[in-house]
Amino acid sequence: MPIPPYVAHLRTMVGRELLWMPGVTAVVLRPAVDGSGEEVLLIRRTDNGEWTPITGIIDPGEDPHVTAEREALEEASVVIAVDRLVWVSAEPPVTHANGDLAQYLNHTFRCRWVSGDAAPGDDEATAAAWFRLDELPPMRGHFLDRIACAVENPRDVRLGP
Repeated sequence: MPIPPYVAHLRTMVGRELLWMPGVTAVVLRPAVDGSGEEVLLIRRTDNGEWTPITGIIDPGEDPHVTAEREALEEASVVIAVDRLVWVSAEPPVTHANGDLAQYLNHTFRCRWVSGDAAPGDDEATAAAWFRLDELPPMRGHFLDRIACAVENPRDVRLGP
């Protein structure tokens, strides 16, 4: 995945040390084409080949909901509207393939599709597609949890793991 310029600059100062990063997950939903429930937009990531919802790092000064909208257009070529924040959580530290350490403060948003055909929009995805909620491809548990939370659309924002 491309490293945002400001993160690349920080890395020149801190090397591979742990960075605290604000991020988003956009769970984009739309009515199923056959009218039987909802579908969720997923991308197949270039870096590891896994299916995930739309994700991204918040740029300095950018509102998290704007990041969700920007990332959906960049990664999957679709325009979305953010309905609401459904979950905020601190994720465990991760070591990226290049050895960089990061820990993410994730903001999960329930979003709705507005327009556009799902297709890779940049080099972060090799595929973008809609999946029925009962036919999701294999993916990591925390992404399944985020999708379930957005579909549930809880009255209060879920806090923590």
